[in-house]
Amino acid sequence: MSVTIRVARKADCPRLLELVHELALYERAPEEVTVTLEEFEEAGFGETPVWKAFVAEENGFIAGFAIYYIRFSTWKGSRLYLEDFIVTESYRGKGIGKLLFETVMQEAKEKGFNGMNWQVLDWNEPALNFYNKYAAQIEAGWLNGSFSKEQIQNQ
Repeated sequence: MSVTIRVARKADCPRLLELVHELALYERAPEEVTVTLEEFEEAGFGETPVWKAFVAEENGFIAGFAIYYIRFSTWKGSRLYLEDFIVTESYRGKGIGKLLFETVMQEAKEKGFNGMNWQVLDWNEPALNFYNKYAAQIEAGWLNGSFSKEQIQNQ
C-alpha cells in the first residue's frame, strides 16, 4: 500500500464531506451533519478560509483526512484544534491514522503553536487507545455547550 499525505484541495471537498458523514454515523449522530457542500468549500477555500486539512490518498482515493483550525486560548495562547480525524473503515489498521495524526502534530510544531487540542467520545475505545499510544492527556470534567444557528437568531 502506497499512501500519500498531502494538503487538501477544493476538489477534495465532496469526498471529505462523505467521510464527515461516515464519521457522524460512527458517532451515532448522522442527523447532526447539516453543513452543505457549498458551505464546506467556502469555509475551507473561500475568501477567508477557516479550516485546513491533510488527506491520506492511495491511487487517487482519499482514504482519510484530518481537518483542523487555529484557536486561541486566553490561558495557553494559539493552539491547533483537530476538528475531525477519520480513516474510512476498510483502510483502518494500516497505519494511515498514525501518518495523518503525526502530520498534524508536525504542523503544530512547525507553526510554533502552544499545543494541540481535540475531542474524543468517552465510549470510543479504539480512538482512546490510539491517543493513549501518544500519552495524550484526555481530560474529564468539561461539558460542551452550543447553540444552533436558529437558536442564535432567536435570541
